[in-house]
Amino acid sequence: MGDNPVMSGSPVRVGVVGCGAFGRNHARIYRDLRAGSQDKVNFVGVVDADKTRAKSIASEFDTQAYGSVSELVAAGVDAVSIAVPTVGHLKAARELMEAAVDVLIEKPLASTLAEADELARIVKKHNRVVQVGHLERFNPAVRATLPLLTQPMFFEVHRLSVFTPRSLDVDVVLDLMIHDLDIVLTMAKSPVKEVRAVGLPILSRKVDIANVRLEFESGCVANFTASRVSTERVRKLRFFQPRQYVSVDFSRQDVLVLTVEENASSSHDFDPFNPASVAGSAFPGIVPFKPKIEPQEPLQAELLSFLNAVRERSTPEVSLQQGRDALAVALRIVDAIEMHSERAHLAELTGGVG
Repeated sequence: MGDNPVMSGSPVRVGVVGCGAFGRNHARIYRDLRAGSQDKVNFVGVVDADKTRAKSIASEFDTQAYGSVSELVAAGVDAVSIAVPTVGHLKAARELMEAAVDVLIEKPLASTLAEADELARIVKKHNRVVQVGHLERFNPAVRATLPLLTQPMFFEVHRLSVFTPRSLDVDVVLDLMIHDLDIVLTMAKSPVKEVRAVGLPILSRKVDIANVRLEFESGCVANFTASRVSTERVRKLRFFQPRQYVSVDFSRQDVLVLTVEENASSSHDFDPFNPASVAGSAFPGIVPFKPKIEPQEPLQAELLSFLNAVRERSTPEVSLQQGRDALAVALRIVDAIEMHSERAHLAELTGGVG
C-alpha cells in the first residue's frame, strides 16, 4: 500500500460522498467516532449532487457540506466512504484515489467487471487502500461463525425485506443477495461451477425476487432466496457440514450450532429447525451450542476496520478482489435469470417489465 498520509497519532480526516440512506448512516458513524477519543477521527464533510440534502446531513451530524468531490479533496481528507448509486462508483473513486485518498466503496463494487478491473488498475497505480462495503462480513454473528467452519457442503440462505423505494437502480441480486454471495464465497472457499436462477420484477422495473442455486467445484451447494417485496424481514443463513448444523440469524446476531455425537442414534422425534425440540433434548445424541457473541453495530465495525487499514496501510478485511469475486457471481446470476426469463417467456406474463 502507499505511504500513510496520517501522521502518527493524528486523526484520520474522513468524508462521505453520497447522502442517501447508506451515506447518512456512514455520516452518523463518523460523527460518533469523532466523539470517541480513542478512535481519532476528524469528520471533514459530506458531498451530494443534491446540495439541499448535503446541507441537511451536514447540519444533522455537525460537519460541512460540499458541492463536489474536488471541494471535499481541497478541504483535506485521508479516507472517504463512497455511497453514491453504483453507476457513479468508478467516477467518484477515480477522482479520490488520484488525489491520494483511500476509499470504502459501498456494495456492489461496480456496475460491470470492466469497471471493477479499472478500479483495480487505479488502485495499483496510486497504491491506495480500498475496502468494499460488504456489511454482513462485520456482523458479530458471522465473525463468531467463521472459526467453526470445517467443510460446509450445503447452504440455505434467506434475505427478505419489505419494499422501499431505495436502490432501485439495481435488481435484488445486486441490492440484497450480494451480501450473502460474499459470505458464502468466503465460507465455501471454492470456485462456482454452476448457476441456476429464476427472478421476477414485482413492484419495480428490475428483478425484485430471486431464487438461486449455486454448485461449487468442491461439491458444495448453496440455495439463496432474496426478496425486497416481502411482508416480513428475514436475514438467515443455515449450513451443514460433517456432523454439524449451524444457523446464523443476521438480524438477531445469533448463532446456534448442533453437533452430532459420534455415538448418536437416530430419532424420528427430533426436529433441528424447532427450538423446542432442541431445548427438550428430544435427541440426546445432538449437542446444542451457542458461541459467545460480542455485540457491535456492523457498520461501526466495518468503518473501524477500514480506518485501521488506512492507518496501518494493510489489506482491508473485504478487499477489492473479494468485492470483484462477489460481483462476478452476482452478474452470472443476473445473466442466468435473464436466460430463464427468455426460456419461460416471462416478459409476456409480466407485461414486458424487466
